[in-house]
Amino acid sequence: MPTALIIGISGQDGGLLAQLLLRKGYTVWGTSRDVEGRTFANLETLGIAGRVRLRSMNALELSSILNVLADVNPDEIYNLGGQSSVGLSFDQPAETLSSIVIGTQNILESLRTTRSRARFYSAGSSECFGETGALPATETTAFRPISPYAVAKACAFWQVASYRDAYGIHAVTGLLFNHESRFRPPRFVTSKIIRTAKRIAAGSDEKLVLGNIDIIRDWGHAADYVDAMWRLMQTERPRDAVIASGTSISLRRFAEAAFEACGLDLGDHLRIDPALFRPNEIRESRADPSAARTELGWSASLSGPALVQRLVEETPL
Repeated sequence: MPTALIIGISGQDGGLLAQLLLRKGYTVWGTSRDVEGRTFANLETLGIAGRVRLRSMNALELSSILNVLADVNPDEIYNLGGQSSVGLSFDQPAETLSSIVIGTQNILESLRTTRSRARFYSAGSSECFGETGALPATETTAFRPISPYAVAKACAFWQVASYRDAYGIHAVTGLLFNHESRFRPPRFVTSKIIRTAKRIAAGSDEKLVLGNIDIIRDWGHAADYVDAMWRLMQTERPRDAVIASGTSISLRRFAEAAFEACGLDLGDHLRIDPALFRPNEIRESRADPSAARTELGWSASLSGPALVQRLVEETPL
């Protein structure tokens, strides 16, 4: 029975990945900075809290990682930790860079110094590509990061590539485009939209307050994307991959679809607040996931309005 270690198991992707790996027969360990101080509500909701073994670990401390690796001896390590909000990274750039870059460096260095044969997955991001325009990004598209979060993820990408090439570590990066589920916290705009629409449909007289709704993104469902993570880790030749649905829509259309699913007209409930516009904003983000289809046998099952409909159905008030 293989053993997997999920760093940052308390988030959206961590819980869904743990569920997938348990179904595949893995022994699953998960880490958080302080397991005694967290509730792990996502694991409870998924019905797997009692099946995941938890350890406290701080990826900013090399000794903390080494201790966990020695105790767990994992076959696969999935690094999903670090600050995960693009918007928050403008307010906390130093913390964002530290949690992503130093955390990734410490994990890689732990694998190098212990000569571990564990396979390593690093959570990359579409934000690395920056503005794609109408030309979808592939694995060979140049990076043009414009947010502190994107800069940190781009650095982590090259850290992984460097350790893979220099030290022979089986390390991969999944360049994941936007992926959502009911586990997204309200600070994410997609969750904000869906939860607000459902509250208004239930009788609330509030307004949905948004910034730039003309941005275009590729959104998929997180349950599909954790499957892509696992598939990427099973390749005998470690490689990086763009993981996306291949369909991009505007945030305006996303919000319209959410309100339509609730029997509402977005125009009756929307207010634009210029204060919510980001200092730097990617206007258009598109992806070509054809390599994932051909080399991993993976494709997204949901995108566009169909994805929004599913999110409305599964997201609680």
